Amino acid sequence: MRTILKPTIIAMSLLISACAGGGEPREQSAGPLAINNALSAEEIAAGILTPEVMWKMGRIGEFVISPDGSRVVYGRTDYNVAENRGVTTLWVQPVEGGEPARITGYDENASGPVWSADGADIRYLSDRGGTSQIWSIAPDGSGAVQISNIEGGIEYFGIAPAENRVWYVQRVKVEPRTTAELHPDLDKSAALVYDELMVRHWNRWTDGSHLHIFVTDLGTNGKVNAGKDIMEGEPYDAPMEPYFDAAEIAWNNAGTQLAYTCKKMGDTDYAVSTDSDIYLYDVTNGSTINICKPAGADKNTMPGYDKYPVFSPDDTRIAISSMARAGNEADRERLFIYDISTGAFTDLTANFDHSATSVTWNDNYELRFIVPWLGTHQIFKTDLGGNIAQLTEGDHDIAAASYATGKTVVSLTTMSLGAELYTVNPASGTLEQLTSVNKAIYDNIRLGAVEKRTIPTTDGKDMLTWVFFPPDFDPAKKYPALLYCQGGPQSTLGWSYRWNFQLMAAQGYIVVAPCRRGVPGFGQEWTDQISGDYSGQNMRDYLSAIDAVANEPYVDADRLGCVGASYGGYSAFYLAGIHNKRFKAFISHCGIFNFESMYGTTEELFFVNNDYGGPYWSDDTTARRSYAGSPHKLVKNWDTPMLIITGLNDFRVPYSQSLEAHTAARLLGVPSRLVAFENEAHQVFKPQNSLAWNREFFGWLDKYVKNPAK
Repeated sequence: MRTILKPTIIAMSLLISACAGGGEPREQSAGPLAINNALSAEEIAAGILTPEVMWKMGRIGEFVISPDGSRVVYGRTDYNVAENRGVTTLWVQPVEGGEPARITGYDENASGPVWSADGADIRYLSDRGGTSQIWSIAPDGSGAVQISNIEGGIEYFGIAPAENRVWYVQRVKVEPRTTAELHPDLDKSAALVYDELMVRHWNRWTDGSHLHIFVTDLGTNGKVNAGKDIMEGEPYDAPMEPYFDAAEIAWNNAGTQLAYTCKKMGDTDYAVSTDSDIYLYDVTNGSTINICKPAGADKNTMPGYDKYPVFSPDDTRIAISSMARAGNEADRERLFIYDISTGAFTDLTANFDHSATSVTWNDNYELRFIVPWLGTHQIFKTDLGGNIAQLTEGDHDIAAASYATGKTVVSLTTMSLGAELYTVNPASGTLEQLTSVNKAIYDNIRLGAVEKRTIPTTDGKDMLTWVFFPPDFDPAKKYPALLYCQGGPQSTLGWSYRWNFQLMAAQGYIVVAPCRRGVPGFGQEWTDQISGDYSGQNMRDYLSAIDAVANEPYVDADRLGCVGASYGGYSAFYLAGIHNKRFKAFISHCGIFNFESMYGTTEELFFVNNDYGGPYWSDDTTARRSYAGSPHKLVKNWDTPMLIITGLNDFRVPYSQSLEAHTAARLLGVPSRLVAFENEAHQVFKPQNSLAWNREFFGWLDKYVKNPAK
């Protein structure tokens, strides 16, 4: 159920649509877009962060350093709220400092930049011709030329380092799913037909089409012609849904082999398992082998998620991310090395109790990776003997990194700073800021202080808790406070444009964000504990955090609110039944309300099987405990106003969960408001929807928490 996108090393091709959220379709540009990010005189005078100010922030996404390490190209998305859309442009920034230059216009969406081997050109995807095609442009923005003309357009692409071949991804029709396809004489019939699961995923119904990888030569004239479908006829997706992460596909350096991630199993098995594998396609003979389950291997060999192949510089090994347990999407991500000549795997992280993400090779004998680490994300390294060392430290989250000729550039956020690019000193690990996309905004708004606190839990553990203070905080005053409940449930806390702690604090609230049980970065036992115990220890963790902060003299314990989304929304629903009048209001966004109906209507059954302990008809002890802890069992105790938000295209936690909760609240006489977004899924992405969301959110809190009726 994790909805936070994992950090991904930016390599030959990059994540595009998933940057906007799991499974979000890439929108074609609707013509030139006017961008004006300047603050108004009123906003400058107020000097605080508002939702409107946040939508004026440029957002750095994918990036890659040039082969000589002198420049970095990055994507930046800016929005026009009046037109309710954004545009992504490419910028080139000198690594040694200086001003960046925009090299694509506001009349196209540009994404997936890739440097040519000599650094003379940048290849990228552009929708300027009506479909997404590969273009080439000089680093100074001159000489833009379209180099592919693939019918139907391209979703993602990757060019081999040898610059002899290209892979690209297209959606192809594989299976008939509609009644019009099954019964050609009923061409106006409109129904979907399924004999198995999964019938839908994230925000779309399964329609019989799948993302397939095509391979072709890169012509001597630099053109990309139509290629061969290396998955022809297969009813599977590569990259995999719902995130469609192009980092799941990788060329070797010679351009002779292509490794890709896929979950090649029937729809019902697909719904109950995370068992993806790495496939190795040989361009010379057209053969494909499963390196995780070689011929003759037991089907349970390497049963969990196996993803993100990366070839060593000499093409003799492949690094992959591997989880040990099928069905547990939040298992520890182990770093495995596959020896191509022998077929043997080696676990370099066997003695490391944290996840190794976003892996890349520094040379043939050293790898670097990003680790969720004690409430932050840091770069680590290891040799082939599994000797692991930390390279960076600090209260920040490194989301991605790009390496070239001894230079390292990372994308970094803090609890108070949106993504910017930094250089990393390879010797000391110190960081130096390279870009300042939103300097004009930060220079004119006041952000609140952030405090890291260690709060004891009821079972004797130490829990990291982030506390955010309003700008111009006065310890002599008393402030209302919000308990923030993280979603996932196995996801980390950090900067977000959707649930932003500084934005909440700027409206006059103390914000309490505990790294309760289930939050990664504190060892796998801490992460695992929440599964099968949703209503147990982590609920006590929440209350320990808010009670500790509510005891501070600057907090008004009679003005507390509780907010959260997804699992955090479940938390709000559940706490509403046990909070003993601590809170004055709750807000649940796309929260789980009824475990039984959730089990029958969600799509990734492996998640509920793992985290609930099985289906609602199971006699398993964990399952019985989980279903007994469903929030709908406690609605008789609800006595506190509840704002409930959902998206009608949400198939992860279907909107019916929110509808059930709203119905129960209204029938019980509890003040409740339901906000249902017609064109959003599990998260709210569209600018005007986001502003409406924030107005409802803060309006509810101001009414019932900040200024409660006496």
